[in-house]
Amino acid sequence: MSSEFKFPPFDIPTLDDLDVDFAVLDGLAPIVEATKWFAAFRTNTHDSDLITSLFHELGFWNDILALTWNYRTIRGTRAIKHLLDSRLAQTGLTALSLAEDSFRAPTMLKPMPGVVFLRLCFEFETNYGRGTAIAFLVPTSNTRWKAWSLLTRLESLKDYPERVGLLRDSRMDHEWEERRHRELNLADGDPTVLVIGAGHTGLEIAARLKYMSVSTLVIEKHPRIGDNWRTRYKSLCLHDTVWYNQMPYLPFPSTWPVHCPASKLGDWLEFYAVALDLNVWSSTRVMNTIWDAETKAWSIVIDRNGDVRRMSVRHLIFATGFGGGYPNMPDIEDMASKFLAIVLHSSQYTSASEYTGKKAVVVGACNSAHDIALDLYRHGVGVTMIQRSSTCVISSDAFRASRKDRYNEHFPVGVADILGYALPWQSLRKLLKDATLRTASTTDKYLLGGLENAGFRTNLGIDGAGMLSLFFASGGGMFIDTGACQEIISGNIQIKSGSSVRRFVSHGLELEDGTELGCDIAIFATGFRGLRDSITDICGPDVANMVGPVWGLDDEGQLQGVWRRTGQPHLWIGLGGLGMSRFHSLHLALR
Repeated sequence: MSSEFKFPPFDIPTLDDLDVDFAVLDGLAPIVEATKWFAAFRTNTHDSDLITSLFHELGFWNDILALTWNYRTIRGTRAIKHLLDSRLAQTGLTALSLAEDSFRAPTMLKPMPGVVFLRLCFEFETNYGRGTAIAFLVPTSNTRWKAWSLLTRLESLKDYPERVGLLRDSRMDHEWEERRHRELNLADGDPTVLVIGAGHTGLEIAARLKYMSVSTLVIEKHPRIGDNWRTRYKSLCLHDTVWYNQMPYLPFPSTWPVHCPASKLGDWLEFYAVALDLNVWSSTRVMNTIWDAETKAWSIVIDRNGDVRRMSVRHLIFATGFGGGYPNMPDIEDMASKFLAIVLHSSQYTSASEYTGKKAVVVGACNSAHDIALDLYRHGVGVTMIQRSSTCVISSDAFRASRKDRYNEHFPVGVADILGYALPWQSLRKLLKDATLRTASTTDKYLLGGLENAGFRTNLGIDGAGMLSLFFASGGGMFIDTGACQEIISGNIQIKSGSSVRRFVSHGLELEDGTELGCDIAIFATGFRGLRDSITDICGPDVANMVGPVWGLDDEGQLQGVWRRTGQPHLWIGLGGLGMSRFHSLHLALR
């Protein structure tokens, strides 16, 4: 990489890196400096050389569909010029308008010591749609501000506008009930899109497509929408807050709890599907799929509660969650023959009420393991947790504080989302590393110290970049504390760290280090298998192999295989929590 630039690259621009004295920034008016840069950018959108001159040599152009019809992070002025030369004439970039509302007006940011950004937002049009852009400017030694990063995000297509707001249905539909019955039962033909999975992701995708006038059917294996949450352990509450977990088109009421119980969310999803007139068939499974490369369509056979139906669809979307719902149960010696008590995967666990007075071992040390261990302890069950390797832990208070400036009662969630995705991962990772270390040494200092003293090993994420680095890498390896940590520190939840289960014995488990743990119940909070297993089961191994990598970051810092084109034509994957699915479901629908 160094050969591309005049000097060794850095991923976060400190004032020292930029050779700028902080004193020269005193007295600068953000709106004035932002307006200067924006005026130059708006005037020269036809000229790749002039646009490129407005960027720092190491700068980034982060694009979501607007210019590249893909997720791309382009780095360096040479690469940015190549992008503009190859795409700008075709896509166009016009009607630029600087945002000056209180949430998006130009502002000076100091996200970590020595780093200063001037952030500005603007709206734009291309030949195909409309979008929003966010620029992070940095000062230079000659007092000119240049773009360190620019995000361009397509948010609507001119030919397929969302039927919301002023574009909503204005008819008096006196035959709504009959029309809705025909639509729900596909009386007028096959859908264009089939979505597998009616969890939050599948429903959010379906909602986006419906209000872009794309015929969509969602199928769900459970008897009711929301059962994927109702069947989880009863003590489960969402660790994210109500402000972060909003869904498209239909916000939670102002009375909604900050941390929603899982079964309550299940009921909400059922209501969401009904309120938005989404076409969902429950108790339905795919029996067979065939991809026709000539017609570019899928031939699908589904079983709807015993009624077999064949259909042809243009697009197949998997929204079956992390692991596709396939529990990852380790194959342990003598599991069936020796152990005489109860063995469960965490997905089978519901409540500790029936185990009062017994002894339990929880294998695993991330979110589900901690929640279940805490539930067991509160019901009078003796608990030991087996931790194979260290876990990234953050307190609930620290986690909420990290998002409170954007996800709160007053900040628009759509603006919060795009601001959160605005910086490229290369720079965001550096900011997260600073924030993670600061939290670990202040807010969570005694929590993490207490855990270490209790024998529970912790880490600060990959390269110290916190929970998000682990989430993007594997979707796991972290825990947001909701009370279990204090019980570990107090000794009420015992810890055995650094060893795995070797085999079952008649009275419990034997670990690799020879330790034996007596128990009446063993619960494996060991996560789920890869989503590829779900694709293999439904579409066969050949299609699954075509899909390519699923999850993890590519060389540009973009997620692989999810929310974007996969290696298999017309097969898409939607995956992530409520916040991620809310943001990216729009992009998938636009595709």
